[in-house]
This record gives sequence, C-alpha cells and structure tokens, in this order.
Amino acid sequence: MADIVLATLNAKFIHASFGLRCLLANLGELRPRAALLEFDIHQRPTDIAEAILAQEPRIVGLGVYIWNVGPTTELVAILKRVQPRLVVVLGGPEVSHETAGQPIVEAADQVITGEADLAFAAFCRDWLAGRPSPGKILAAPLPDFSQLQLPYDEYTAADIAHRIVYVEASRGCPFSCEFCLSSLEVPVRSVPLEPFLAEMVRLKQRGVRHFKFVDRTFNLNPYTSQRILEFCRDQYEPGMLYHFELIPDRLPEGLKVLIEPFPPGALQFEVGVQTFNAGVAERIQRKQNSILVEDNLRFLRQRTGVHVHADLIAGLPGEDGESFAAGFDRLVAARPQEIQVGILKRLKGTTLARHDAEWGMVYNPQAPYEILKNKLLSFSQVQRIKRFARFWDLVGNSGNFVEATEWLWRRSDGRAESPFAGFLRWSDWAFGQTRRTDAIALPRLLELLYQYLTSECKHSEMEIAEVLWRDYVRTGHTDCPMCLRAHLSPTSMVLQAKGGKRSALKRQERHAGLKGNC
Repeated sequence: MADIVLATLNAKFIHASFGLRCLLANLGELRPRAALLEFDIHQRPTDIAEAILAQEPRIVGLGVYIWNVGPTTELVAILKRVQPRLVVVLGGPEVSHETAGQPIVEAADQVITGEADLAFAAFCRDWLAGRPSPGKILAAPLPDFSQLQLPYDEYTAADIAHRIVYVEASRGCPFSCEFCLSSLEVPVRSVPLEPFLAEMVRLKQRGVRHFKFVDRTFNLNPYTSQRILEFCRDQYEPGMLYHFELIPDRLPEGLKVLIEPFPPGALQFEVGVQTFNAGVAERIQRKQNSILVEDNLRFLRQRTGVHVHADLIAGLPGEDGESFAAGFDRLVAARPQEIQVGILKRLKGTTLARHDAEWGMVYNPQAPYEILKNKLLSFSQVQRIKRFARFWDLVGNSGNFVEATEWLWRRSDGRAESPFAGFLRWSDWAFGQTRRTDAIALPRLLELLYQYLTSECKHSEMEIAEVLWRDYVRTGHTDCPMCLRAHLSPTSMVLQAKGGKRSALKRQERHAGLKGNC
C-alpha cells in the first residue's frame, strides 16, 4: 500500500520514466510512503486504474506527454469516478502549457507545470497535512541542481535488466527553434559533474550497459562534453553504448579527437538537422550552419564508428515539397545510418502558431497534433510524406535492407536519381499493394521489394535476389524466401546449406554492414 502513487503510460515497455524517478527521489521523508507504477499505452485504462487503486493511494501523480494524453485522460476519468476522494495531480510537458480547456486538466484535481522535482513533494506535504493548495494550477520554480537528489537509485534491478536507462547531465536549451518545447527551457543548467559521474560508475557496477543521455544539447559546453566523453572512454567495456543528442554544426576539434578512437557501436549520436533550407530555418528562429552540418556528418561517417541518427522535419512553414526533397537528398548524401523523417507537430507552448495565418498551417486537433496541410503542401502531399516516413523506417532505418535500400533510387541503366524521388515511388507502389504502412512482416516486405525492383525498376532478377538474400541472412533468417530461390547463385546458396540457428545482428550492426554468423 502507498499513500502516494507516481504513474505514467510509456510509449513502450522498454522505456523508463526518468521524470517520475526524479519526483520519487526528491520526496524526502515521504519516499517510504510512495510507489512508482509504470504502464504503456497499449494497456487498457481500466486495467491501469485497477492496478493503481490496488495500492489504496491518497494522491496519484501522473506524467502526461504527447504520446499518452489520450489514454491518460480516460484513466483520470475512471480514477475519479471509482474513487472521487482520490487526489489526481498532473505534470509533464503536455499539461505545462495552454492548460485552459484541456479535458484532462478539467478532470484532474491539481496541475504542476514545469520541473516539479521539488514542487510535487511540497504539494504532497501540504495536502497530507491538511493545508489546501492556493490554486489548481501551480507553476513550479526552476529547481537548483544543488537542492536535488539524483534519481539513479530509483532504477531497480529489473529496470536495468529490461529497460533503457536514461541519465541527465544538463537541462534546457539555449536555442529558440519555434517548433520545439526545449526552446522554452532557458537557461541551460548543468548537474554538478563529479557527483553525476560517480552515479554513472555505480550504474555501470549495477550492470547498466546502455546509457541514454536526455540532454537536449550535449555538446553545448565543450569542457563538460569532453569530460563526459573522457569518462565514457575510460569506463568503456565491450557491449556498452552511450547515446547523446548533439548540436549538428558544433563539433570542435577537441571533441573530434575524443570521438574518433571509440570502437564501432560504442557511441550513438542523435543529430537534429530538421531543415537545410536557410530561409525556413531563419523563419522559425533556428540558427544552423548547414555546411558545417554536412562536414560534421561526413566526419562521423568516414572517420568514426559512431551510429548517426539524423532528424528531418516535413511541413515547416515556408518549405515546399521540392525543398524538403532536396534536404532529404543532401542528408542521404552525408550517409547517416538512420534518417528520422518527422512530421511537424504544433506542440502546446511553442510559438509556431504565429505562422498559422501567413502559411495556412492546419494541424490535427488530436495528439500528436501533426500538420495536415499548409499553403505549400496539400493534405494529400502530407499524407504521401507520412507514408514515405513509415516505409523509410521499415526499409531504410531498420537495418534490414542495408544493401537493397539504395537500389530503390538506382536506375536499370546504372545511373542514380534523387533518393527522395526514388523512394517516394516505392512508397506509393508499396502502399498501393498493401493499403497499410504497419504490421508488414519481414518476409512479405522482402517479397514486395523483390517484385518492385525487378518488375517496376527492371533490375536483374539474379542481382536483386543476391542483394536481398544477403540482407535477409544478416537479420538472422535461414529460410530462403521462395521468390529468391530460383535466382541465387550456388555460392550464395551455401549460406542456406550450412543450416543451424544463426543469431541476428542488432540494428546498429546491420547498419554497419557486418556479416555476422553466416
């Protein structure tokens, strides 16, 4: 039983809520009276409510995000109907801005906006002591890191064994990109470095091998980022992975020297490019040197073993389809292992809405508030790009078709064309065949690729069969698909003849083009 329950609906089971662990760690004397319960968005709200109420709590704190606001709204309604005296407290980015009129806010008892590490504990103390809140909406002042208890002891052995462990060396972002909530998090504040690194050592000793930093601008402060990378280098053991989010045009020589010796697969960088259109970037107050972005991406791909995940956004005000396609092609030329094609979202609290009238920006009123159309992109164009993004995840980003992907923009006469145009044609064709962009099994996807590349693109059946077979074996499969068997050379078929169970390469390893246990 717990007087206080902290809960949220994660996007996937493997994710662990870093924010709730920060709240839990800073409850002080109330910590023994609190419990953390994590669910995911695929669970029924009634089942989640049952698990929460089984703790017989007096206060329930819920983390609300863009990906869970729908089912969490239903959860709040159930909790209040079943247990009207229960105090439901909301926090998180989705309820930290534009609270008026939100159904979930109206249904709850209390909302704490901003960073609630200390404010939630203060509310619980007051309410449990019979001191009423001064209002329904409480704005939490920015906490000083010197006052905060770091949350890493709140990761359990089960978390370490089965979930992604998030860590944090700083909060905030110095930039003002209008589409991003991080632009509101000023100033950037750093966690005291030595205590943080000591916690990282403890996590490693407890078995953590994948450290995912949630810092929005990891390489903002060269001294701090160099110290952390030196620490990662010194602590590294085979199988460890460090994930960072980087400012794409800021990679000084000191960082390059540190990054270069890391073994392949030890570092993963998330690089937010978003747009190569200088006018669009200026319009949304994004300061970025695109030439340096490309130079840094080429350095990472040509001289390091870093796994690069680059982001590009479709639907920004003033960027038409041709400009977006050109940006995608420039990014493909820089050869990051993954390109996340994102659809613009109008997040609560951002200043993006100031462009609505001029550029005819129309967004879905339901989360995740994606663009539906604008002055330069029709609804049908946006829909095509959405399908493009989904098929790119299945084919380009998955690592399941590291060789076959580029054939989608290679002509039968050997000449290359625009990667965006080539992949868009495949995306349109594949959707026409399946009428879906999800739940397509890998063998079926392979068959579709074979059919398209041979019949529509007129590539050699034997050549495409060899390419797809190498990709397929790399994923750990040994059952040669029927569509390939008649066209494989005897040398290639030796892979099948060996038999036995083969281990699949991990996503990063597939992107690296490793041959694995074939």
